[in-house]
Amino acid sequence: MYRKTKLLMAVVLIGASFLMGKTLSVHVSGNQIKKGKSIVVLDAGHGYTDPGKIGINKKKEKDINLSIAKKVEKKLKKQNIIVKMTRREDKGLGDTKIADMKERVKRINNTKPNLAVSIHQNSYTQESVKGAQVFYFTHSKEGKEAAEVMQEMFRLFDKENKRVCKGNNTYYMLRKTEVPTIIVECGFLSNWEEAEKLSTKEYQEKVAQVICDGIIHILQKQEE
Repeated sequence: MYRKTKLLMAVVLIGASFLMGKTLSVHVSGNQIKKGKSIVVLDAGHGYTDPGKIGINKKKEKDINLSIAKKVEKKLKKQNIIVKMTRREDKGLGDTKIADMKERVKRINNTKPNLAVSIHQNSYTQESVKGAQVFYFTHSKEGKEAAEVMQEMFRLFDKENKRVCKGNNTYYMLRKTEVPTIIVECGFLSNWEEAEKLSTKEYQEKVAQVICDGIIHILQKQEE
């Protein structure tokens, strides 16, 4: 009961921070993250010859992923969180898709972070579909808890987003990583409105803040 009360209070505070347009602080649950103790790996999906999804506005997913990841990195470092990136520029990590994925997983597992967050953009055949969604490995309790927190952050950010986080047991990244890992699909590049917003630095900053806030809260829960 006590844990549920703390989570409810945290959600209220987070919601207030969005409404006031202020950055969420690391004290959201009453426990400050220990300086230099928490490690997060950020994975900007795709890269180089693998563009990922091509937006309805012709923007490439790989570029949006990297831009948002770098913004999240900057925000997390300001909170004394150690951040590692699987890639920092437009390049792949292997000659083939599977080689690339294996190298990403290897870098995550070798780092042994508290949390790994893979940043992506979604796409669908129906242009009307939109909204951020978070995925986790079906058999990971910690992964599910992390995904639930991150999905709630996006619901607070976008009141129209009614999506729920979703378990998956086929994604290589989720199956092979040995630490809590979530995939954040920030929006749908197949939706014109969302694709246009995700292509702007201003909206990317907002999305990066949502992800940063979610990561901070997840790390705090891990320390409880």
